[in-house]
Formats: sequence, structure tokens, C-alpha cells
Amino acid sequence: MFRIAALATVSVLAWPQSTFAQSSSSPQSGAQSLPPVVIASPEARRRADAPQRRQARRATQAAQSTRPPPQRGVGFVENPRGAIQGYVAGRSMAGTKTNTPIMETPQSLSVIGSEQIRDQKPGKFDEILRYTPGVVAGTFGADTRNDWFLIRGFKSDDIGLFLDGLQLFYTSYASWKLQPFNLARVEVLRGPSAVLYGGSSPSGIVNAVSKMPPTEPIRYLETGVNNFGNAYLSFDFGGPVTTQPENGKLFYRVVGQVQNGGTQVDFTPDNNYFIAPSVTYKPDADTTFTVLASASKTDTRGINFLPYVGTVVDAPFGRIPTKLFVGDPSVDTFQREQEMIGYQFERNLSDSVTFRQNARYAHVDITYRGLVGNSYTNIATGDIGRYNWYAKNTANQGNLDNQLEYRFDTGPVQHTMLFGLDLKSYRIDDYQIFAFGGVPSINVFNPVYGVGDIPFTGAPFRNFLLTQNQLGTYIQDQIKFGGFTLVLSGRNDWVSTSQGDRPTGATLINREDSKFSGRAGLIYNFANGLAPYVAYATSYNPIIGVNASNQMFLPETGEQAEIGLKFQPNGFNGHFSIAVFDLKRQNVPTTVPNTTPILQNQTGEVTSRGLELEAVANLAPGLKMVGAFTSYDLFISKDANPALLGLTPTNTPQQVGSVWADYTFQEGPLRGFGFGGGVRYVGKSFANAANTLVVPSVVLGDATIHYEWQNWRAALNVINIADKTYVASCASDTSCFYGDRRRVTASLAYKW
Repeated sequence: MFRIAALATVSVLAWPQSTFAQSSSSPQSGAQSLPPVVIASPEARRRADAPQRRQARRATQAAQSTRPPPQRGVGFVENPRGAIQGYVAGRSMAGTKTNTPIMETPQSLSVIGSEQIRDQKPGKFDEILRYTPGVVAGTFGADTRNDWFLIRGFKSDDIGLFLDGLQLFYTSYASWKLQPFNLARVEVLRGPSAVLYGGSSPSGIVNAVSKMPPTEPIRYLETGVNNFGNAYLSFDFGGPVTTQPENGKLFYRVVGQVQNGGTQVDFTPDNNYFIAPSVTYKPDADTTFTVLASASKTDTRGINFLPYVGTVVDAPFGRIPTKLFVGDPSVDTFQREQEMIGYQFERNLSDSVTFRQNARYAHVDITYRGLVGNSYTNIATGDIGRYNWYAKNTANQGNLDNQLEYRFDTGPVQHTMLFGLDLKSYRIDDYQIFAFGGVPSINVFNPVYGVGDIPFTGAPFRNFLLTQNQLGTYIQDQIKFGGFTLVLSGRNDWVSTSQGDRPTGATLINREDSKFSGRAGLIYNFANGLAPYVAYATSYNPIIGVNASNQMFLPETGEQAEIGLKFQPNGFNGHFSIAVFDLKRQNVPTTVPNTTPILQNQTGEVTSRGLELEAVANLAPGLKMVGAFTSYDLFISKDANPALLGLTPTNTPQQVGSVWADYTFQEGPLRGFGFGGGVRYVGKSFANAANTLVVPSVVLGDATIHYEWQNWRAALNVINIADKTYVASCASDTSCFYGDRRRVTASLAYKW
């Protein structure tokens, strides 16, 4: 079935050519960015021989417009899959897979652009999300292995991470690593989105958008170093390739970075190396074909698993130093090798029909070895017990998404219909083993290293080949009448999941599932800029993996009702939003307390009800700001253990808030000099299932100063400016994780 569907979609490439032309631009580095051609609303398209029908339609749309478009920079045309101007995005494809204004999308949606990423200087991908409503980023604090984030109270980095609209799913330890320097924007779509994207988190998705080949030359170099001795060199080169007129247009881009050095934890490097070449070919004005590739390597060590007593509260000896490395440098390692290759194809088949096909193949190989902290063997003297751990995970993921967009009118009603068929194939070779015997304890103030490799004596507790194939078909209609926009979406998935024995290759368990997901959303745009909306959606996520009893996870389902209000004052370059939601997540994998290593079971149902506020604006030339606040009630609403009902899962703050502003002088002797800062609040969470162990809330400050002169830019960025020692979260009373200490990064960039 999968092979037949894939061959059928490839055959569309043979459709005849047409003569549609469109260009896009990006403000970044003064270059124009050329992602695959994106069909804007029909009034945005220009064609010399357009029929009278389309001219009349544009006139009708102009007459029906309820308010003027937001004011942008002169000559700037926002591409929904490219960079944005300042901090304010006006359009996105994340919520509908079509070029849709954010103010006409009946769902909570935030966009972090490349300027905000540059100004805040995130050390890794999850730090990009620190100032976004509904998101708790860096759940496990200063962990350098992975990127961690919650959306609306639910872990979403494993099933809610997307790159260029295609999922980067992971299970076990086979996680993916994205580099902030290679991104044009990051989109956070909150609420169930499986109706368009297939299996994903019912709380939302994070879609990272890669930098694409530009239409004008870009040459950029940047270097920097932080106070832990971690240095980097980044480069970004691209532009048009000279071709003969009859050969079409060709553009390229090569982005890369070398990063090496220490962190706040002894013997824990944060070394990352990546290169991402891409090529765009435009044989004619109606066709765009972009190939994207990347290769990266991560070299670090595992995170410390520390006890609650001695981190959150005092032990008899006081607090465990944040720099303590609980493992052993002669044993511990965490290495990731990751490669991806894919393409984005888009073809305007006619004046009203567009076909898109996006595909990617990704491979990741993880080696995780170490001595992992557990609990005290002698709390009076500060001795922590450890166990022996090894995991080898190799995973492959293939994605193919086909979309046919059809725009038409039925009287005064405008339709944008989307027909889609997507396929996903995932396979992981999962090997994990651990043992307690023969591992000496380590003292928190006088650690002794060099124990050497300790052999394993038992059998692995994970030794499986897990495979999942998913086929989904979806349909959506965006119906616009006056100020009303109604979005109706439906999808059905067919999924096959199997677990095989690695040594023999025999299939141990096989599961077949099929499920329908739906969404309905209505928004009305008033002339004064107010846009109230209401939405309801269901989701379906066929989880791959096994529970604590080595049984395959049941599919996860979810449903959400949401009402909200978006506001974009006339003539104001920014917008505000408020959303209230009631989200239920069924068959949720949650950590089993006091298990070593950490195992998961599906507890039943968890409910998240909450409020989100967001403000984002380019307030004046050179002045940009973002603000967010989230408060929700997260509790277990169904469980086999009645004692857990009404309690909150661990690791989960229920209030977060933030505000960030940045200003650059535009005139006078200080022209080019700028400064910025932000405050982040992370509410309390719990360290045990009974909610008796509290992890306190924390307020953190960040700051930056920067100066631009001619082609140079120098910056100094500081996170946790007060150098506050705090615990980011605890999964249990023996698994707590320190947050980032003060990190100061000095950088110097040059473009020409």
C-alpha cells in the first residue's frame, strides 16, 4: 500500500508546465530568501495575462477587506516559510499548511524569527522557546544531550518536533539535534494538530524552518566563546549560481558550525559539528525544487541524576555542587551522529491549483554509556550510589507528504481546499542494558574517578527492533465569507507497528490501528483588529515503544476545546492574543516512580486546563519586544490508582511567564549600539507522584548588549545574569536536575 501510494504521487511530477511567477524576499543580512514557491492568497499573485475573473475576484476581496494590512518595512514581503522582519510574523503555514495570516488562523500560534534568535543567542534549540507562551523549555535544566520542552503541560519534544513540516519523531534515546544557527524561524502551534500532521503531541507541535538558498549573495561568518570555554565558529554562504537563461535559475546555500568546549559540569563537553547544504532549482516561474541535506555530530556526556535532598533542600552536608560530575570520565560518553536528506517540490498546475511534495530521510546513531547517579549510599558523608548503563540506538525515519491545494469561489464564499496524503516509516534498533553490581559510590565533595570499564553480567532489558509504518489521508476547507473564516479538517490514519527480537529477527508483537481525527475552527476579523475564535479538535498518536512490562504502548488520543481572542490594532506592527483551553490526553506515558533505569507506563488520562497570553511587537524603529504568560491546572483525571487522581505529574510547572525587549539606536552618535534584556518566571513543580515534594519557582534574568558598525556585529549575551542556583525539575526524589548557571557569551560576526 505504501509503495503504490508513493508511486502515484511521484507521477504528478509529469504534469505540464504553466507560466505563473512569484518572488519572495527576506530581510536577513540584506538577502532575499528563496524557499519553495508558496501560493499566497490569490490577491497576492500577479500575472500579466490573468483572466478577467481573477481581476474581479481581487476587486471583490479588496472591497470586503475589513481592515488594512499590518505596516511592514518598505519593500518587505513576508514568506510564511522564511525569515520575518523584527519579531512580528504576519503569516504562517503551520496552522493550515497553506499561506494563511496568523490573524485568520483559529488556533494558538507563535512564531520566533531569526532576529529574536540572534538577539537572545540560545545555546541550543530548546532555549529558543523560553519566551513562548504555553511552553516550558529546558525541562531537564543544563542537559547537553537533548532538547526538552513541554507544551501545555505535556512532554512534546519526542512526538511534537517537526523540521520543515515533517516530523522528527524519536523514542528511547534516538533523539534528534537541531542547530539554532540553521533556522529561519520556529513556529509553535498549540493544541491538537494531528489532523494535518499525523501522529503528534495533542498539546501541539514545534516546527523548525530551515534557512533556504537566497536569491542574492550572502556571506557571513561568526565566532564566539562563553565563560565555560565553549567556543564556536559559524558560517553561512549562499546565493545564485550563474546559468544560461534556457537552463532555469539555480541557487545554493551552505550553513555550518563547529562548537567545542566545556560546560558548567566538570568533564561534560558540549561539542557540536554540523553542515547543511541546500540547492534550489527553478526551471520556470511555476516550479521550484529544493534539496536540503545536513550532517551533524554531538559529543558530550550524560546528565547528572541527583537526589532531591541535597539539591532542592539541604542535606546534612549542605548542597551538592552544580559542577559535580557523578559519572566517570573514563567510562561516560554520549555521541550522536545524524544525517538527513530531503526535498521540497512545488508546482502551480493552473491558476487555482498547486501541488506540493515534501520528503525527507533521516538517520541517527546514538551511543550512551556511563555510570548514572541513583540515591545516597551514605547521606551523612555525601556518598551517592551509581549504576552501570549502556544504550545503543540506531533509528531511521522516512517522511513523504503530498498536498494538492485548490482555490475557488462559490458565490461570495471563498474556498481554499487542501487534499493530502502522507506516509511515515520509522525503525529503531533499541539495545539497553544496566547493572548495579561493582559500581563504587562517589562523594559529592571529593569525587574519585578512573574506575575504568565495568563489564555487564546480566542480559539487556531492551533488545528489540521496533518498526512503525503510517499512512494518512486528510482534507481541509478554509471557508471565507466577509470577516468570517471557517476551517474544517478531517483525517484518517492507518498504522502498523511491530516489535521484533534483535538476536533472531523474529516478530514478537504486531499491532494494526486505524483512527479518524477532526478539527473545526471559526474566527471573525472585526474592522478594529479584534478577532475572536473558537475551535475543537481531536488527535491520534500511535506511540512506538514498550512500557515497563515490555508490552507495546497503546495509541494515544486527545481532544481539546479552545476559545480565544487575537488583537492587531490598525497601523500597529504587532499583535496580542489570549486563549483558554480544555485539553485531555488519554493513554499518556508517564514515568514509573523509583525505577532504575527510568521506565514508563500509560496512566490513563491527564487533563490540562489553562490560560495563555501573548504580546509581540515592533514598537518603534529599533525597538522590539515579546511577552508571554501561561497558567494551567494540570491533573490526572483517570488512573488505575485512585490515589493519583487530581494530582499533577512530576517535572511539570503550572505557571510560566516572560518578557523580553531589545532596542538599537537608529540615529546619532550611538547609532548601531543596542541593548536588551528579559525576565523569565518558572513556577513550582513536584518531585514525586504524591505531590509532597515541591520544587520551588524561580525568576531568572537575561541580558544582551550589541554593536553594529558597517559589516561587523559584536554582542555580549548573558543568561541567568544573577547566577542563581536552582533546580529545573525533578522526575522523582532521586532524579533532580540543576538549571543553567550564569552563561556569558561574547560573539563577533562579519558579513560581506
